[in-house]
Amino acid sequence: MESSHDADATGITRRKSLAAIAGAGALGLAGCTQSGDGGSGGDELSGPINIAGSSTVFPLMSAVMEDFAEQHPGVDPDISSTGSGGGFSNFFCTGDTDFNNASRPIQPEEEELCEENGVEYVELIAATDALTVVVNPDADWIDSLTTKELAQIWKSDPVQTWDEVRDEFPNEEINRFGAADTSGTYDYFIEAILEEEGHTSDYQATEQDNTIAQGVSGDPYAIGYFGFAYYFQNPDQLKALGIDDGDGPVEPSLETASSGEYTPLSRPLFTYPSIESLGEEHIAEFARYFVEQTTNEELVANDVGYVPATEETQEEQMQTLEDAIEQAQG
Repeated sequence: MESSHDADATGITRRKSLAAIAGAGALGLAGCTQSGDGGSGGDELSGPINIAGSSTVFPLMSAVMEDFAEQHPGVDPDISSTGSGGGFSNFFCTGDTDFNNASRPIQPEEEELCEENGVEYVELIAATDALTVVVNPDADWIDSLTTKELAQIWKSDPVQTWDEVRDEFPNEEINRFGAADTSGTYDYFIEAILEEEGHTSDYQATEQDNTIAQGVSGDPYAIGYFGFAYYFQNPDQLKALGIDDGDGPVEPSLETASSGEYTPLSRPLFTYPSIESLGEEHIAEFARYFVEQTTNEELVANDVGYVPATEETQEEQMQTLEDAIEQAQG
């Protein structure tokens, strides 16, 4: 396992590794088994850490966990990509996981489910994402879409051929690949683009963003959307579209997401640790490590493909976390 602080070649290696992890949709780190022997430096952190939720946050959480588990071999991590909603409803709010990753804030019905099951939590900002709309790299007839055109393609009663979107586009059927309805990316896309028009059911839905990348890269008339990290990891297989929100097309990038130019598809990403789980020292230490790494430009931006948190945000998040740990541990 390579450290995020290594040279550029390591970043490329990790990037390929993360792309492979994304396809698998789950992470179990070989050699990181539960043990009382302690980790490097003589520490004795050990025990399982179970994490589910957002496929968008998954590569970032996996990269941070990789480094943490290398330092603490007694820790036994299990990270699954279930979608934000699937993670909250099926695992976290039923008390079965220690963290839930999310590409949008927890929803009222999920808050209610957590409350019913006595699950308390704290919300932590992980990074900023540029939700990215992609087409096949051979689609030389398209470079950008307006938000209105994007809505025409993805609304509940969508257009069926590309020339219905714009006259000069080809008279070819639109093949759609997108996030499943258990995904926070799906929820955010509706909020940012579709609103009351709703989301079409005429598309190939998946929780595995790598499946979207593969579908679009294999179809010259396909379109898809997912978190920027998956485009970042597959830049030669996909073509990212500029999005015109009224001031001309803006392409997704770390810079345009950070500056606020890439509207309306820039969004914060989150992770939610259970306060009860923070009562266990190895989980509390991992949560601290995760927040520490949110400003790590090499890891968050260069390796994974998201915008790191600012120092000010990190300090605020660490205080929020420390308050929760104090509550958990007395």
